[in-house]
Amino acid sequence: MRSELLVWTGAGGWKGREPRHATDLVLFFGNRMLLADGERYGELRSRFPNACILGCSTGGQICGEEVDDDKIIAAAVHFDSTSLRLVCQDIGDAAQSHRCGQAIGQHLRGQDLAGVFILSDGLHVNGSELVAGMTSVLGSEIPLTGGLAGDGADFQETLVSGDCPPRSRVVAAVGFYGSSIRLGHGSAGGWDVFGPKRRVTRSIGNVLYELDGQRALDLYERYLGPEESKGLPGTALLFPLQISDPERPDHQVVRTVLAVDREARTMTFAGDVPSGWVAQLMRGNFDRLAAGAADAARQANEGVDGHDGLAVLVSCIGRKLLMGQRVADEVEAARVMLGKGLALLGFYSYGEISPHAGSGMCELHNQTMTVTTLCEARV
Repeated sequence: MRSELLVWTGAGGWKGREPRHATDLVLFFGNRMLLADGERYGELRSRFPNACILGCSTGGQICGEEVDDDKIIAAAVHFDSTSLRLVCQDIGDAAQSHRCGQAIGQHLRGQDLAGVFILSDGLHVNGSELVAGMTSVLGSEIPLTGGLAGDGADFQETLVSGDCPPRSRVVAAVGFYGSSIRLGHGSAGGWDVFGPKRRVTRSIGNVLYELDGQRALDLYERYLGPEESKGLPGTALLFPLQISDPERPDHQVVRTVLAVDREARTMTFAGDVPSGWVAQLMRGNFDRLAAGAADAARQANEGVDGHDGLAVLVSCIGRKLLMGQRVADEVEAARVMLGKGLALLGFYSYGEISPHAGSGMCELHNQTMTVTTLCEARV
């Protein structure tokens, strides 16, 4: 397996070392405005006519140890003995998420399927149901990693490409097949909980109506204060919600707000917020967020075992907004743990998909750093 990183800028176009081997997979990430006209996809398709091409809009791009908002980054990957299959599925709204996941799973299922990397529209999908639909077909033993496309802090539109120009309301995934591929994965947070624990007393899927019998948005705005509340949903990225099943209190997941309805006083999250679960607000700590990124990289590195390959980092836009100019700290922490043998790229997302570090179940996460490592066994 070999990979080369490419970078596009408005001033210089595509720059990077020309791959010396046939390219099987191209991953690319960029600002929505830079991807919207489809020209950059067309250039990649012309340059790599036989490759599976998968990419999305983001809240920022990761390339090496740098984080950038104004470039498009790509990885051109050659596999020695791994085969690929790419599927692209349109989705109308979040209610179709489970069905969409099932359809993707049906297209990718195979006896030698080793893992799946998935990119999804970030605003019109219930990520929990999407993952559940896929695992209902593929089984829980197949690792699913990836993330929801982003649009910075604007929440206007997200774009996904799966062998097509990037567009809205698309979910695309690539399956890796064969006995040579090695996929590592890791996920960790680093946020601190604060305030009282509350019960989710009314919700439907990923729409939260009430906490402790009170309107959810009323409580949330009370914590944020009048000025921060004006910036919703963007300001909510700094205060995610940790939820847990009372029957499994040690199994926590984090949810990020995607939209609010000020008239209905509801909050829409990137994944399910089940009724009866316990919820608690969170806030960030720079050092703990960087430590969380290092932990995610450590977990993922266990699947690499010193091989050369590719590491794909998917981190939440909320972490980037909170850390500001120190956002490179978490990328550097991950890089130190991964070592120099892996080419590194990634993006800031509206949701991260990875097996849970504790249970091993594939889930949608928010406010985490997730790391996927890809390499092939040496022959």
